[in-house]
Amino acid sequence: MCGITGILAFNENGKKKLNHISAATACLVKRGPDGDGVYTDKNAALGHRRLSIIDTSNLAAQPFTDASGRYTIVFNGEIFNYKELRESLVKKGISFKSQSDTEVLLYLYVNEKENCVAQLDGEFAFAIYDKETEEIFLARDRYGIKPLYVYTDADNFIFASELKAIMAFEIPKEIDKASLQAYLHLNYIPAPYSIFKNVVKLNPGSFLTINAKKEETKKNYYSIPYHRELKNIPDYETAQKQLKTLLEHSVQQRMIADVPLGTFLSGGIDSSIITAIAAQHTQHLNTFSIGYMDEPLFDETYFAQLVAKKYNTNHTVFELTNNDLFSCLHTVLDYIDEPFADSSALAVNILSMQTKKRVTVALSGDGADELFAGYNKHAAELQARSGGWKANLVKAAHPLLKQLPKSRNSKTGNTIRKMQKFAEGMKLSEQERYWRWAGFAGDAVLKDTDNTEFQKRKNEILQHLNSDYNSVLLTDMQLVLENDMLVKVDRMSMSQSLEVRVPFLDHHVVDFAFSLPANYKIDNSQRKKIVKDAFRNYLPEELYHRGKQGFEVPLLKWFQSDLRSMITDDLLKDDFIKEQNLFDPEAIKKLKTQLFSTNPNDAVAKVWALIVFQYWWKKNYR
Repeated sequence: MCGITGILAFNENGKKKLNHISAATACLVKRGPDGDGVYTDKNAALGHRRLSIIDTSNLAAQPFTDASGRYTIVFNGEIFNYKELRESLVKKGISFKSQSDTEVLLYLYVNEKENCVAQLDGEFAFAIYDKETEEIFLARDRYGIKPLYVYTDADNFIFASELKAIMAFEIPKEIDKASLQAYLHLNYIPAPYSIFKNVVKLNPGSFLTINAKKEETKKNYYSIPYHRELKNIPDYETAQKQLKTLLEHSVQQRMIADVPLGTFLSGGIDSSIITAIAAQHTQHLNTFSIGYMDEPLFDETYFAQLVAKKYNTNHTVFELTNNDLFSCLHTVLDYIDEPFADSSALAVNILSMQTKKRVTVALSGDGADELFAGYNKHAAELQARSGGWKANLVKAAHPLLKQLPKSRNSKTGNTIRKMQKFAEGMKLSEQERYWRWAGFAGDAVLKDTDNTEFQKRKNEILQHLNSDYNSVLLTDMQLVLENDMLVKVDRMSMSQSLEVRVPFLDHHVVDFAFSLPANYKIDNSQRKKIVKDAFRNYLPEELYHRGKQGFEVPLLKWFQSDLRSMITDDLLKDDFIKEQNLFDPEAIKKLKTQLFSTNPNDAVAKVWALIVFQYWWKKNYR
């Protein structure tokens, strides 16, 4: 992977910012430590930081200009079907000077313009500048695996892989209040919005064209093919075979690299399947997992080692203590350039750091839970929709559950927390229940809110939810996967200059998943049903007799010890809150009281979101 940035000036005043291109490019050094380059024209400039994966020679260096000198590309990502595309271009008489997918992508655009994007199998964000028309073409992959931020004002159009590179152009930094509201509920900011006004994220599956006259067009080239009424549904046995064929092809494609490659192997079903397939296409597969010495409840290394042994992989386990996690806290907070409070990013950061010491590319199992209903909340949603005596019993017990202590850091406390959340959700509509279970209801601490805009955005997020269970998975794909899971993996892996590839997000696999009825994916006894059944012979039987266990960073322990002074004497200090004038001081006090009580419940996640934001705010406004 790489980092890209660029600017197009609309007038003489805008040209004054072209000289920021080198500083902006330098901001992306961790995304691309192997080289850098800058291209400039009279009204435009492009910057690139390189992480060499395919064709590591200088012939593939970027920015890359075609033989005519007219078109120049900066590209972040990988095109997995580039060899087939190259062959078709060679037949048209095009000659290549490199073996890179970058050059193939550029000439595909030169020949087919915007129609090139739908032909790509891969994860990507790229920009192509046309010197003759003074026009920039931007495109992003179908599911938002690779990021792309865009800023526009009266003078300039600016883009970059990360927000920090856009800030290097000295843009105004006005906080978007509706984005902040969403962040405090979800712990992340849903696309296309960002923390800043006038900065947006280019939507997945879309492209944008803009020229120096400020004429802009934006189009979608792909959307997840969701249909409430399904047709031509294969029988369950046939569907299993089709899924195996599609996923095996996807994994094989994603093993193309000119550098060492491995897999993340957590011990869960998804990463184990990816590992099992990958191991059949290489003799010495490298696999990596992390164990939690101080948190045995979350340690899954036993199951990972079963898979590693079955496939004779070169397996490495990184045994982490809570101190190891804590030691990377400031590193992660310093790298994040937009508030993002999924605390498991700490673990992904360490996994990426250790994995990078041995390989440059890793395959992961991300995407399977959203596609095939793998989360605990999916079982809860099915139960809420189905009803029955168990659901009604929990609902009736809600008054009692409200009184019991709840915490994510103990098995009993976490069970009570989940039961109360379920009971609350049972009383809500399908849309409001989804919203409640997606977040933490934390926006009440804001002093001033933009409720009209916030509600509009919330409605956009929830617009597809209906009585069809597949609509829940579609919403998860567009909200949770795109804005939380993929952001976490991209930022943390790229902070360590590691490329992560996601075979479950091959668009053929995704399209197939949404052609199947929900009961192929989940029923009252099993989540990710078709995935487990299709690959049952690939995995040790022990993996099928365990519950899904998501890792929880021990935030409460830190808040009560190492981070307590950061809360009480710094980031959430009463005087600072009043001076900052963003949050309601009394609401913050109440939240701190709950945090340090015997019944913290979701105060832990809410306070973590505030700490991340406050840390970010101090970096940018002080």
